[in-house]
Amino acid sequence: MAPSPLALIASAALVAVVATGTGAIVLQQGSRFSHPRKVGGPFTMADLEGRPVTEADLRGKPAVLFFGFTHCPDVCPTTLATLSTALSRMGRDADRLNVVFVTLDPQRDTPDTLRDYLASFDPRIRGFVGTPEQVARMADAYHVAYKRVPTKDGDYTMEHSATVALFDKTGRMVGEIGYGEDEASAFAKLITLALPGQCPPGGGANLWATDGSTGSCGPRS
Repeated sequence: MAPSPLALIASAALVAVVATGTGAIVLQQGSRFSHPRKVGGPFTMADLEGRPVTEADLRGKPAVLFFGFTHCPDVCPTTLATLSTALSRMGRDADRLNVVFVTLDPQRDTPDTLRDYLASFDPRIRGFVGTPEQVARMADAYHVAYKRVPTKDGDYTMEHSATVALFDKTGRMVGEIGYGEDEASAFAKLITLALPGQCPPGGGANLWATDGSTGSCGPRS
């Protein structure tokens, strides 16, 4: 039986994983924990046109959130490429989703920098930016761990949680795509999230499983 959502929302023990050959450091969420708070809540950030965005902008359609930074050498581009492939396969059904990449590196990730970065991925992936304080508040609300880590060359990288969080149209977290899940699994989860209660071709995924398990048509909404 799949673990309950409460056992998967955030991790009580984050394990640092160094991506081989890249220098990227990732805080990968564990699969079991107990946490009294819900995932999500009030935040104020900005889109890439400078317009304020809040949690209300993620309501009305299921949402897919991934937190990272543009200087991430491997984990972020790999995850965004996987999402882009899945969104492309979905075609117009992908328009049913809010897909957002939230920067954890406000010092370097300006709106122009993030816009140029996201141009390499599916155009339906939006970018959110904010001040360090705004980023910290949103990361806390969504239980995203991150940390600035100096590198030997005088620069820095970011440790950060690598899970893609899945939310229904009311803002309730209903699943996740774990770091390293393959494109077929990501596609099945996104099509299930976009068409809740249905079993479209390639859908019917268990949104909490990390092994591509099927047999569930996802949350009804």
